[in-house]
Amino acid sequence: MFTPLTRLLTTGRRETRPLLALALPICGAQLAQAGMSVADVMMTGRLSATDLAAVSVGSSLWLPLMLFMTGTLMGLTPIVAQLLGGRRLTEIRPHVHQALWVALVLGIAAAALLWFAVQPIFVLMAVPEEVASRSAAYLAAVAFGMPGAALFQALRAFSDGMNHTRPSLWISLIGLAVNIPSNYVLIHGGDGLTALFGDGLPGWVQVLPALGALGCGIATALSLWAMCLAMVLYTRRAPAYREVSLWHSPTPPRLRMISELLHVGVPIGVAIFVEVTLFTVIALLIASLGEITVAAHQVALNYTSILFMLPLSLSMALTVRVGNTLGQGRPALARQVATFGIASSVMVALLNSALLWFTAQPVIALYTHDAAVQRLALSLVLLAMIFQLSDSLQVNLAGALRGYRDTRIIMLITLASYWLVGLAGGHWLGTRGLLGMVEPMGVHGYWVGLIGGLTVAALLLGERLRRISAAAAEGSYDALGIR
Repeated sequence: MFTPLTRLLTTGRRETRPLLALALPICGAQLAQAGMSVADVMMTGRLSATDLAAVSVGSSLWLPLMLFMTGTLMGLTPIVAQLLGGRRLTEIRPHVHQALWVALVLGIAAAALLWFAVQPIFVLMAVPEEVASRSAAYLAAVAFGMPGAALFQALRAFSDGMNHTRPSLWISLIGLAVNIPSNYVLIHGGDGLTALFGDGLPGWVQVLPALGALGCGIATALSLWAMCLAMVLYTRRAPAYREVSLWHSPTPPRLRMISELLHVGVPIGVAIFVEVTLFTVIALLIASLGEITVAAHQVALNYTSILFMLPLSLSMALTVRVGNTLGQGRPALARQVATFGIASSVMVALLNSALLWFTAQPVIALYTHDAAVQRLALSLVLLAMIFQLSDSLQVNLAGALRGYRDTRIIMLITLASYWLVGLAGGHWLGTRGLLGMVEPMGVHGYWVGLIGGLTVAALLLGERLRRISAAAAEGSYDALGIR
């Protein structure tokens, strides 16, 4: 007779290997793409503070657009996973083709926004004229890479849904390999190459102009297109996709399939966009608390964001596993897979908390030598240890729900939890305290608000998953929109 614990252990023995096989390459790909941003900051910072500011301001505009596109196209992953689980392979190709059409439109729209809509935003943000000018040039260059980025994300979502996540890792490393040397050459020009390799370089190399922020944008666009083309070549030639025949008989736009993709994907994109803008707004509100507070907040947030990539990757793998199992017509087993994934997320949260406890001081010291910033950042990291559990739970509960293609509720819960509880509650605690019993908490209040928002999100998403998985196990497919 099986108890819940023995069922969980049995599922764990079966699911641990496939979950890790999916999650670890996703995590590596996330780190490689984060490495591009690190390279941008380091190389422009070595040229001038103005170019660094231009890239930082520009990144705050194009990265949210990129993440919205990525989230929207992630809607393809559970669709492909369910079709693969049900061995309905002939239906995968037209769905991917519709995602490519959507990606092309999203990429062109994002490029148009970066070309034509940034100047009014710079005026609204009161960005200094020289920074605004260089940032506009940077964004104009990045804009050329937006269609490539969107097409890559569509093909990555297809590959993930096919249980092949390693290609995104290797191709992200290709993007990083293109980005770093391109950055150096285009940002620093001939002078930088001469300083690195000496005067023996050809004369035409030594006179290459240093393009600064513009060069960084060109390098970013080149790396985005390199990743796109590499993914196209891989999906054309790899035996893993042969049964799908992805690049045979192009499918024209089909509104029903596009609508299905957007129904699943747009709420994911909105939820990710809401999360990104939440942290942007908090950073703006904290800016008035002084440079030490801003620096400490950024250090703590950057460090904890790196650790967050592991539970995030696990959630993306969980989407695939739940979707595959549902596609096989085994909803009771899908519920067990989801439960094991959530239990695994708790273990990951405990691991992350332990890492924060043992590594916080030495890692913070790598970011800054300022003792005041170090002390404040350490106190924020201790708060981050508390929200590791709720953060890991909420992102993996959302991942399991995406496997059920139940994404609209994720968007609504995210909006309510992050903005009403996390932001509003954090701002109240930071500026007013708590009912006269607690003094205004400053930056700590915002982090306590994040703990509250993430915890509420985890509780609501957990209840939603309990209901959805139970309904699926009882055969209520029509209510869920699962086919």
